[in-house]
Amino acid sequence: MNSSTSTSPVSRDHPHLQQPFTPGIGLTNCHLQTVFPVFHRSKPWVRTQAQWLETPDGDRIALHAPVRLEDDPGRPIVLILHGLEGSVESPYIQGLMPALISAGFQVAVMHFRGCGGIPNRLPRAYHSGDSDDPRWLAGRLTAHYPNTPLMAVGYSLGGNVLLKWLGEDGDKSPLTAAVSVSAPLDLHLSSKQMNTGFSKVYQKHLLDSLKKSLTRKTRDLELARKMPPIDHPRAFSNFRHFDDHFTAPLHGFTGVDDYYTRASSLPLLSNIARPTCLIHALDDPFVSPKAVPTDSDVSASVTLAISKQGGHVGFVSGSLWKPVYWLESIIPAFLTAQVAAVTGKV
Repeated sequence: MNSSTSTSPVSRDHPHLQQPFTPGIGLTNCHLQTVFPVFHRSKPWVRTQAQWLETPDGDRIALHAPVRLEDDPGRPIVLILHGLEGSVESPYIQGLMPALISAGFQVAVMHFRGCGGIPNRLPRAYHSGDSDDPRWLAGRLTAHYPNTPLMAVGYSLGGNVLLKWLGEDGDKSPLTAAVSVSAPLDLHLSSKQMNTGFSKVYQKHLLDSLKKSLTRKTRDLELARKMPPIDHPRAFSNFRHFDDHFTAPLHGFTGVDDYYTRASSLPLLSNIARPTCLIHALDDPFVSPKAVPTDSDVSASVTLAISKQGGHVGFVSGSLWKPVYWLESIIPAFLTAQVAAVTGKV
């Protein structure tokens, strides 16, 4: 098995993972790891152009790319899936795009429906198990660029979507390789984790953002009539109530527990058939340590890069004064190794 459950992200079969993550000086706290990148690099610096794609159900999805994509076998396309209420302007995506481009990859960022400040057309939006949209988009990309390998990176919610998609598709996946970062994995446990201690601060921030997005959407009175009432007194009190009031009914689930069960990626990790690196920190304030997988939970295609520290989509090494973003070296390295394994070129 090519996976590791050590407290450092080390794998015998993947030498590029043999440099474990070490938190930066002054950045050992999980909340500092989580919050520091947001404030240190809060403004986007990579310009992209959006292509709007019409979905089969009459909605639209935005695909952002720094440069026009080409059908080039030597330059794989990396599809990036952002986290809850994220976008191409999220700091972690802004940092990864130039790192991937420098490593010889093409980059495309998918906005989940309604993200990026522009409401989508339908009452439904997106959720943590929404694998149908990236699967459909991957079909479009492979049709337009048939000779170009397609890979994917997912963060947080996007990481869970990616892992679920990989597990559902098994050896039929269109992806050559993938990386998941800080995925919630078990939504039952994550909703409880987000409703405890300091994690409630993150929960409130995200729910406030969701409320703004939904309020913007309900300006369309026809859409508003087809959606659950936005002024429900408990709808934005915590994620469980939000998902029961909005997410579940809008996306075909019978209730919040049905949604959390069917949308969690953890039960599907053993079905993944493409080389996948699952990066996670045990001190992630968004995810219960009980949800972190072990060798017995994953297939032989999954490399577990589990570190003791790193926070949620943090993994900042170096120091408080000179931070180094570890993900921006480890993700391109892992994907480059997969290209080398397929082509035989090192």
